[in-house]
Amino acid sequence: MRVPKSTYPLRIADHVMEEAKRAAAEDNLSLNQLLSAFIVDGIGHRRAITNLRKRATRGNVDAALAILDRAPDVDPDPGDELVEAQGASSDRP
Repeated sequence: MRVPKSTYPLRIADHVMEEAKRAAAEDNLSLNQLLSAFIVDGIGHRRAITNLRKRATRGNVDAALAILDRAPDVDPDPGDELVEAQGASSDRP
């Protein structure tokens, strides 16, 4: 199946173009392939964020907290412990 293709005159800053050319060369891709892949990835990312925002509006904080309240108060399995960031406060709940 042949996929129809469109063209669009894209204007980007010279330094961005140079970086894109370097990235394409490093990945052994044409500049067109690299930019097309970035656009597809960006659209997918945007769609995922939009869907998460929609789902968040349907969320019920009270119901989520009620579920967490039922979780047992036990020590984490070995390797699942929280790692405190250096200099972070240790008075977290």
